[in-house]
Amino acid sequence: MDLIGFLPSFGNFFYTIAAFVVVLSVIVAVHEYGHYIVGRWSGIHADVFSIGFGPVLASRKDRRGTVWQVAAIPLGGYVKFAGDADAASGKDADAMSAMNERARRRTMHGAPLWARSATVAAGPIFNFIFSFFVFGALIMVQGVAVDEPIVGEITALPAQPFELEQGDRILAVEGVETATLGDFLSAAETLPAQAVLDYRVDRDGRVLQVTGPHPQPPLAGSVALQSAAREARMQTGDVITAINGTPIATFRELRELVAESGGAALDLTVWRDGDLLDLTLVPRSTDLPLPDGGFETRYLIGLTSGGVFEYATQTPGVTDAATMAATQIWRVLRTSVEGLYYMVLGQISTCNLSSPIGIAEASAAMASDGVFELIWFIAVLSVAIGFLNLFPIPPLDGGHLVFYAYEAIMRRPADDRAVRVLMAIGLTLVLTLFAFALFTDLTC
Repeated sequence: MDLIGFLPSFGNFFYTIAAFVVVLSVIVAVHEYGHYIVGRWSGIHADVFSIGFGPVLASRKDRRGTVWQVAAIPLGGYVKFAGDADAASGKDADAMSAMNERARRRTMHGAPLWARSATVAAGPIFNFIFSFFVFGALIMVQGVAVDEPIVGEITALPAQPFELEQGDRILAVEGVETATLGDFLSAAETLPAQAVLDYRVDRDGRVLQVTGPHPQPPLAGSVALQSAAREARMQTGDVITAINGTPIATFRELRELVAESGGAALDLTVWRDGDLLDLTLVPRSTDLPLPDGGFETRYLIGLTSGGVFEYATQTPGVTDAATMAATQIWRVLRTSVEGLYYMVLGQISTCNLSSPIGIAEASAAMASDGVFELIWFIAVLSVAIGFLNLFPIPPLDGGHLVFYAYEAIMRRPADDRAVRVLMAIGLTLVLTLFAFALFTDLTC
């Protein structure tokens, strides 16, 4: 065995596992803390709060008698309340029968319906609340672009140096007026496919004619997860100068050539920090959500266009940040629902499902991209996991809420035997979906 050659892969494996554990542990801790704290407020005692399953690695009992522990298998977590027989909140009938009325009130199964419902619903709700505050905080820290085409730090490009300078306000490009940043960006679709264009700018009160880059060069602004570009180790800031030997100067040309490839391999010449690299990518058929709902399937390599300069930003107000955060949560929820719907109809590929393997790979990739990207990914995944837990399938939170809804309507609890049967069926469905997602991760 070539041990030296094996070490980088070995290191990458542990990096992937570490990123996955961090991401999942944060989300699980938020979810389970929601169950725990609302249960405590509702008068329900928690015996165990666990991050992970299996053998206990570390534990501590607090003054309320709750054991806080970290277990060896980092694939979830649980809160075991008084009266629970197991981590799935099955009823311990023998223990319950031996309790007096006061002790039963402190159990999940002896508490009032409102307390049980609030405690179960709190897990997913805390996932959404957590994501809301994370999105809002990141938006305020990063800022939002000012709707003026004011030049910030100019991105390194092969065709530099340009006469365009930081601080210039762009008035027109190739005669196309650019009153707003939106005008400047939309002009990219109609401007000549040239690396260098003529600009009219306002520089310290003087109107000048200068040269500058195309507003949308073939520059990698981001590299998508699980994409051909990421697999080829392309990086943010890479500039594609040619495809199959044909020089290109705009992202529009890149997009068109990839779409026309039909999935055939493409030979790319990539400029990176002054060096030219030769890469071969195979565009992948990808299902993309549309702004107005639904999906479309296109061949992509996984790049988004980067800006030719940093845009001037401003910190949004709390109300604006909150609105944008809520919009982001809604976008994740809508895309998740539509994705599942179209997968069931067979209109998009089941390769869009991800098992822990896919999540682990995505976690490592986002961690490599930076702290901001990793935190944003955690918030997105928190929304998705909160949504998944609301599915009306036992033993998920949504399944328990269905039992409580039945109790509220029929004014009696669901039969214990029926609950056990439905829990077994639900667990089988969940494990089947898990196995199917694992299969798609390994075969797609």
